[in-house]
Amino acid sequence: MDFEITPEELKQKLDAREALTVLDCREQWEYDAARIEGSKLMPMNEIPTRAHNELDPDEHIVVVCHHGVRSANVTAWLRQQGFENTQSMRGGIDQWSRRIDPKVPIY
Repeated sequence: MDFEITPEELKQKLDAREALTVLDCREQWEYDAARIEGSKLMPMNEIPTRAHNELDPDEHIVVVCHHGVRSANVTAWLRQQGFENTQSMRGGIDQWSRRIDPKVPIY
């Protein structure tokens, strides 16, 4: 599985109702400002204590942040922990807003 997924690829998977978790690793205020509907908020600093209790290591997980840096770090960490089907969304919620859903605010 590729390390990154594009916003367009994620949109196709969501539209096809593929089984996956969109994991938003930003802070609560960022999530409140702009998010992909149905995503699960788990701020980056909480992932080490919550991941094994709340995420399925066999499920496809797409990690989202603002521009793609935090999600890349979280994806690398999750993969090291055995969550092999994890990908980072390239460009973050910023690119989602610009290329997929203009109703999602840019901040």
